[in-house]
Amino acid sequence: MADLNLTTPLLQTSDHQPQVVLAVDPDQPRTTHLENPFEFLGSRGFSVPEPSTVDPFRNQTARIEGVYEWVKIVMCLPLALVRLLLFGSCLLAGYVATKLALHGWKDRHNPMPRWRCRLMWVTRICTRCILFSFGIRACSEYNLDMGFKSNSDCSYHWIKRRGRPAPRETAPIVVSNHVSYVDPIFFFYELFPTIVASESHDTMPFVGTIIRAMQVIYVNRFSPSSRKHAVSEIKRKASCNRFPRVLLFPEGTTSNGRVLMSFQLGAFIPGYPIQPVVVRYPHVHFDQSWGHIALGKLMFRMFTQFHNFMEVEYLPVVSPLENQKESAIHLAKRTGNAIASALNVVQTSHSYGDLMLLSKASEAKQENPSLYMVEIAKVENSFHLSSLEAVDFLDTFLSMNPDPSGHVGIHDFFRVLRLKACNLSEKIFGFIDLHKIGRITFQQFLLGSAHVLKQPLFRQACELAFTDCDIDESHYMTEQEFSNSIMLAIPNMNRDEVSSTRPILVRKLLTIGTSLVRLLRSYIMSCHLMQMHELFKLFDTDSDGRICKNDFSNCLRRNPLLIALFSPVIAQRLV
Repeated sequence: MADLNLTTPLLQTSDHQPQVVLAVDPDQPRTTHLENPFEFLGSRGFSVPEPSTVDPFRNQTARIEGVYEWVKIVMCLPLALVRLLLFGSCLLAGYVATKLALHGWKDRHNPMPRWRCRLMWVTRICTRCILFSFGIRACSEYNLDMGFKSNSDCSYHWIKRRGRPAPRETAPIVVSNHVSYVDPIFFFYELFPTIVASESHDTMPFVGTIIRAMQVIYVNRFSPSSRKHAVSEIKRKASCNRFPRVLLFPEGTTSNGRVLMSFQLGAFIPGYPIQPVVVRYPHVHFDQSWGHIALGKLMFRMFTQFHNFMEVEYLPVVSPLENQKESAIHLAKRTGNAIASALNVVQTSHSYGDLMLLSKASEAKQENPSLYMVEIAKVENSFHLSSLEAVDFLDTFLSMNPDPSGHVGIHDFFRVLRLKACNLSEKIFGFIDLHKIGRITFQQFLLGSAHVLKQPLFRQACELAFTDCDIDESHYMTEQEFSNSIMLAIPNMNRDEVSSTRPILVRKLLTIGTSLVRLLRSYIMSCHLMQMHELFKLFDTDSDGRICKNDFSNCLRRNPLLIALFSPVIAQRLV
C-alpha cells in the first residue's frame, strides 16, 4: 500500500480525463454580488413597494361580448343615426351661438358681460340636447329629508342629482372626479363654470371655441411656469364673484371610477372653500368610462344603447380650517377623502403619468400594458421624477425586450446598457434585482434608476467623471480617453477573460498549437473593442465622434446606473 499523507489525492485520476481548474486572481479584491456599486454616491440601497393590482384606466366592457349586446347594437343602429344627426346639429348650433357671443369681445381678462352670457344660454341648451343624444335626460332626485323637492319626469334617460350646488359666494371652486367626456358637458350645462383645461383643447374643432367662452384657464401640465400661472388665475377668478365658479378635475385625467386617483394641488393652493361633486355612471352591460379606450368606439357604444345612466351628487362644502393655516396637501386630502367615501372607493397614487406609461406599453404591443404602471404620483413625491422622465426610462426598459410577465433578464439588461458581463456589471444588475431571481421589473428599474439619479452627489460625480476623463482638458472626450477611463472599472477582456477560460478551453487548444490561442485572444479583444465602441456611441448623443460635457451629462441622466463605471476615478474625490 502506497504511503499516504495529507497532500495525496484520495482518488487517482488519469491524465487523459478532463479537469476543471478554478483560476483565482490574487490581485483582484474579493467581492460579492450583494455589494452596492453606488455606495460611493452615498447610496444605502432602495426598496420597492408591492406593485398595485389596480388598473384605474381599464374599461370593463371594452369588447362587445354576448348575444344581447350584439342584438341591441343592431336594433339601435337606426336610432344611433338619428342621435348622431342630433349631436352634430346641436354642436353646430352651439358653435354658431358661441361665435356670436364672442364676436367683438376683446377684454378676455375681465368677466364676460351679462348680455354675452345670456347668448351663451343658447349653447347651454344645445349642450343639454347633446346629452339627450347620448341617451341621457335630466332627472332631479333631491333628498326629501333635506328639504329638496323631487322631479318624477324620469321616464326615459336618466341623470339623477343628489344635493344641490352651493352658492358661488360660499364655494367659488368646484372639484369632481373625472370618468367620462360627458362630465364637462354636463357641468357646462349645469353650472357654466370657468374650467381649467389642457392647452391642447384650444385647437379642438368646435370644442375649442365653446370652452373659450367659459374663460378657460389653460395649463401645460409639463411646464412649471404654466402651472404656476394657472394657480394664479384660479385664485384671481375664484376671488371675484363676477366670474363664474371655477371647475377643476384634480385627477388630471379620466379613470374608470372604481378608484380615486391622486389629486393635483391647483384647486387647493388658493385656500378657498371647495364643493366636491361625485359623478357616477351605473351600468350593467356597458361601461361608459373613458379610460384606455378610443373615443370613437366609446361614442359608438353610447349611441347604440337604449339608456345611459348618470348620477351627480353635490357633497357638503369643504372649508379650510379656520384655527390653523391649512396646507394645500391637507385640504386636498380632506376633499379626496370626502369624494372617495361618497364613491365607496379607495384613493390611489395613480396619475396622468401612469396613463402615459400605459399608452407607451400598449403602443409597444406589450401583452399586459398595465404591468408598467407604477403609481407615478408616489414616485414624483419620493424622487422628484417627472412623468416625462419616467416615460424615457420605460423606453429604455422596453428596448430590453421584456417577457410577457414584464420581466427582463440580465443579458438583455447588459445588451441595452452596452455593459460587458463582468463583476461590476453583475453588481449593477444585482442592485436592481432586489429579489435576486435574475430578472427585474420596470418598477425596480425605474425606482433604482431614480434612486441613483436623485443622490445628492450624482451631479458632482458626473462633473468629476468628465473632468478626469478629459485628460488633455479639451472640453470633450475622445474614444481613447473614454476607453482608458472605463478600463479601470471594466477589466480588459484580453487579460481577464482569456485567463479564466484557459483552464477549460485553452489547455486543449495547446495540443493543436499556439496560433489558435492567439486567434482566440484576437477575437475576444476585437469583441471587447466593439463593445467599448458601442458604449462610446451611447454617450456620443450627437454622433460627432467625441463626447462633450452635455453629451456626457445627458447620457448619465437617461442611464444613471452607468455612473458606476466611473467610480474608480471619482470615488476618492467626492465630498
